[in-house]
Amino acid sequence: MDSHSKPVRIAVDAMGGDNAPSEVVRGAAQFAARGEGHILLVGDPEAVGRELSEYDTSRLPIAVIPSEGVIEEDESPALALRRKPRASVLVSTGMVKQGHADACVSMGSTGAAMAAAAIVLGLAKGVERPALGGPVVGVAPHTCILDLGANVDCRPRQLLNFGAIGDVFARSFWGVENPRVALLSVGAEVGKGNRQVQETTEMFEKSGLNFIGNVEANDVPKGAAEVVVCDGFVGNIVMKLTEGLGQQMEAHLRARLSDMLPADGLDRLLQEIYAVSNVVETRGGGPLFGVNGVSVVGHGSARADAVERAIETAALTVRADFIPEMNRQLEALESRLGA
Repeated sequence: MDSHSKPVRIAVDAMGGDNAPSEVVRGAAQFAARGEGHILLVGDPEAVGRELSEYDTSRLPIAVIPSEGVIEEDESPALALRRKPRASVLVSTGMVKQGHADACVSMGSTGAAMAAAAIVLGLAKGVERPALGGPVVGVAPHTCILDLGANVDCRPRQLLNFGAIGDVFARSFWGVENPRVALLSVGAEVGKGNRQVQETTEMFEKSGLNFIGNVEANDVPKGAAEVVVCDGFVGNIVMKLTEGLGQQMEAHLRARLSDMLPADGLDRLLQEIYAVSNVVETRGGGPLFGVNGVSVVGHGSARADAVERAIETAALTVRADFIPEMNRQLEALESRLGA
């Protein structure tokens, strides 16, 4: 049996998130029932066991791994990791490092998950901090934006690494043979953009990636590139503007169309609008980029279905050999720039 046919072992932070542990346990049980992987629920044994008792898990591949404490959103991640060495997010990440799990998933503090991944799993060569990325504009489902908020100030070399990692993501998840990589800027013409964009352009042109130059924000929904690179300050604004527009459009259309469409048809339409404008929430979560292990961070307010999808994303990331491919691409990039 090769590694791609073996059940994937996924450590799930059962205590992380606004609706933990109830919705996390429920989502994990839903995934386990599919028979596609083994679930290792990390958390307070009593609390997790109480939630599991609500389901028939006697034949499901689920185990409970004890932990102590939870890192909350308002805590300093670095300080909390030192004060709570047995916190659920640290234990679940540690299981990946120790080889007891193939991936970990947390719907809790993004900062804590990132810090745990960077410290426990380590960073890929040339990567200074983990990055967040993925498709955030539903009408362009094969456009990955990096970074989405983890690194608000970036040097050109960091942006170049984002492009290389995004290239691997598009190849691994979407089967794109030669992903188009672009920089997000205020104009598509050569020379447009601030100093950061201009200096990064010079590096991209020597990278060997399929760099197509600049794209503007209005090009992103058109799928103008598979990988769109920007710093986390810009990326986070793009993501949240997209989400906010979708939420307000849903409310606007409900008011305007309530007398024109049947209720069930209107609900389906508005659900679709919400889904394509709130991709992060509807997909459940995405992998942290730049760490030496699969760590998936989900939406803090996730319900069971979103938790299930986040776990599915973790399994897909493992089966796509994303981490080995990312490391190979970064090493190749280093060699080309060195030459």
